Amino acid sequence: MSEVSTKPYLIRAIHAWCTDQGFTPYLAAVADEHVRIPPGTAREGQIVLDVSFDATHQLDMGNDMIQFQARFGGVAQWVRIPVANVLAVYAQENGHGMAFEPEVFEGAAPEDADDAPDEPTPPPPGGDKPAAGRSHLKIIK
Repeated sequence: MSEVSTKPYLIRAIHAWCTDQGFTPYLAAVADEHVRIPPGTAREGQIVLDVSFDATHQLDMGNDMIQFQARFGGVAQWVRIPVANVLAVYAQENGHGMAFEPEVFEGAAPEDADDAPDEPTPPPPGGDKPAAGRSHLKIIK
């Protein structure tokens, strides 16, 4: 039996802690061929994103992939980041959080990144996430 990484669980825990404390959770990731982000949003091979419920729609923080819809320049777009690419998750207001060593992503080929729906679908019933208002995403240098 293979050992499951603790990384996705720690990412979700820090995200939940930030949300519970009223902080804005930010996620820093390596922007390579496995990451689906709008062109021109990465700087020096990395991207930092606001992953709060107010800035994202249909946020799904799985064990292998983090994906959500966000607005870039007023246009809703899908973002997909392999958990292996995550460098840090932290509170924007005070910098408290956790940093990670980059890993090699062993998932699907980049061509499969277009599997994300182009149109938003309704969230599953009974979700415990707060209703997202008008989304906005900030890119931090």
